[in-house]
Amino acid sequence: MSSGAILWLTGLSGAGKTTLAQAVGERLRAVTAVEILDGEELRRDLSQELGFSKADRDINVRRLGLIGRLLARHGVFVITAAISPYADTRAEMRRAAERERIPFVEAFVDSSLQTLIDRDVKGLYRRALAGEIDHFTGISDPYEPPSQPDVVVKTDVESVRESVEVILRVLVDRGLVAFH
Repeated sequence: MSSGAILWLTGLSGAGKTTLAQAVGERLRAVTAVEILDGEELRRDLSQELGFSKADRDINVRRLGLIGRLLARHGVFVITAAISPYADTRAEMRRAAERERIPFVEAFVDSSLQTLIDRDVKGLYRRALAGEIDHFTGISDPYEPPSQPDVVVKTDVESVRESVEVILRVLVDRGLVAFH
């Protein structure tokens, strides 16, 4: 059985975390078992009782981290796609994985706020800027970008394919995956 790992994609809403998770997952499935844990899915299906306070967001991220570690313990390559806005909670998830000797790669899915507003297909930024949505990360709630991510992809200037290649290069260089 191959050893599991966690690729943690963090970034603002609309930056491309889910798109990248799916694209990276598709490539990795050729060589290993992969599970994608999407933050929106987790919130909808497992964390409906949570609001958007820091405490509730941290609980949601901790649940995501626990599920990721459970899967990784059994050889699954886990890709999380979640805003996970707070640096301390992301660092906590890294430490928890490392305590279990589970490789953890933090990927910052970066995009300018203006690009996110311009390509806002759900209209969330427009509504948040109009004051219609409280606690919207990056507008009325903070997002703490990683200070030392393992990999950065700039989805406002890179294509999905380019960003996928940047991420895969890091995973290969770290010996977490090998393509034959």
